[in-house]
Amino acid sequence: MNAVTKLLTGTRDWVDARFPLTKMWNEHLARYYAPKNFNIWYFFGSLLLVVLVIQLLTGIWLTMSYKPDAQQAFGSVEYIMRDVQWGWLIRYMHSTGASAFFICVYLHMFRGMMYGSYRAPRELLWLLGMAIYFALMAEAFFGYLLPWGQMSYWGAQVIISLFGAIPFIGDTLALWIRGDYVVSDVTLNRFFSLHVVALPLVLVALVFVHIIALHEVGSNNPDGVEIKKHKGPDGIPIDGIPFHPYYTVKDLVGVGVFLLLFAAVVFFMPELGGYFIEQNNFIPADPLTTPQHIAPVWYFTPFYAILRAVPDKLSGVILMGLAVFMFVLLPWLDRSPVKSIRYKGAWSRAAMVAFAVSFLGLGYLGLEPVTPTYTLMARVLTVVYFGFFLLMPVYTRMDRTRPVPDRVT
Repeated sequence: MNAVTKLLTGTRDWVDARFPLTKMWNEHLARYYAPKNFNIWYFFGSLLLVVLVIQLLTGIWLTMSYKPDAQQAFGSVEYIMRDVQWGWLIRYMHSTGASAFFICVYLHMFRGMMYGSYRAPRELLWLLGMAIYFALMAEAFFGYLLPWGQMSYWGAQVIISLFGAIPFIGDTLALWIRGDYVVSDVTLNRFFSLHVVALPLVLVALVFVHIIALHEVGSNNPDGVEIKKHKGPDGIPIDGIPFHPYYTVKDLVGVGVFLLLFAAVVFFMPELGGYFIEQNNFIPADPLTTPQHIAPVWYFTPFYAILRAVPDKLSGVILMGLAVFMFVLLPWLDRSPVKSIRYKGAWSRAAMVAFAVSFLGLGYLGLEPVTPTYTLMARVLTVVYFGFFLLMPVYTRMDRTRPVPDRVT
């Protein structure tokens, strides 16, 4: 045993002399002090890392058998499903992982909005998180075309055509994105290279920078109290505990529960009634036959509903873009003297509830066919959605906030 210990210690010292392995372990895990009052909302950051690993690994395996060719793409997906050993499992893990990614992202963002994680000194951290969100949306969009099913083809056709509404450069921009006058083999190859090579590199780099920025300013907590303000004689935050082993063990429990739910979807309902994989995507793409109802995947539908709620195409495209971009402005829109929703007043709490209802409502309406009633509802919810952001400087100032404790509760 002593010989093994000596060998491992010697190996560690040899590596440390050439690479800061122990230093990184201490700075980002063993001696990174996180607030001791994390709750269930703080699981989703670690779950996002788990899903990222799942997507990268399953994506690599799918790429080994997938053919980015308009004549063979759909057939290659069927080949993966039917003939490649465990191919069906890898494909369903990847498709389920895409939705799991956005579920975790939206809950992670909502937690940040509730507890004011975008407030100083974490503005840059929030902006980096939003950059990850934008890259993830692009990654999902490019990957959506690859199965070359009916909904993939026509969904891409509709979304790309929206760029044509931009004055002066719209038609040229849409042509540049497609690489052709219609969605074709060139488009498929272009989207494949971006989905498999370019954007995963960008995502991994942004996630790395996001974590470095988080550990530089420190984690926020449900009270919105900065634990670095109260340190003991040893310089360690009094209200902090080492991330390892306390939160690594806690996160392992969350990961275990997540993987059970993930496996249940993959094995028993991978299409989830058409929400994760649409029925039309089991039909090969046909440029001559338009599906009766074209809608994007559920995680894009809130913004798609905003687009459809506006009669003018250009105005709809602008509003849809602003709906995504407004999150970037949160650090400067919130004028409340407190960070956390725990200590904000009735106005902020009502606004947060209204925003959540509008987002979920728009998500549902984006999946449904257009009717006069649904269009009216989408317009009302769009007003509520933008009102949350545009009126934030007003209602956060009007709020009657409660005193924030000196230390975490």
